[in-house]
Amino acid sequence: MITSKMTSKAQTTIPQAVRVALKLNPGDEIAYRIEEGRVILMRVEASAQGDDPFATFVEWDSPADRKAYADL
Repeated sequence: MITSKMTSKAQTTIPQAVRVALKLNPGDEIAYRIEEGRVILMRVEASAQGDDPFATFVEWDSPADRKAYADL
């Protein structure tokens, strides 16, 4: 079994063996699914993240922003 500790800020490091098994790199998105008291950790494929630049910057997702950046 692979373990890690949680900090007081609810943060943890994903152990190297898990990062290697899931082929995780800095900036990759991960997903969690809870099933019967267990958590399943998955790598989100890049294509599943989409190409919408506003998906990351939700604070810039207003009608005025979309109009201003529509031609970029």
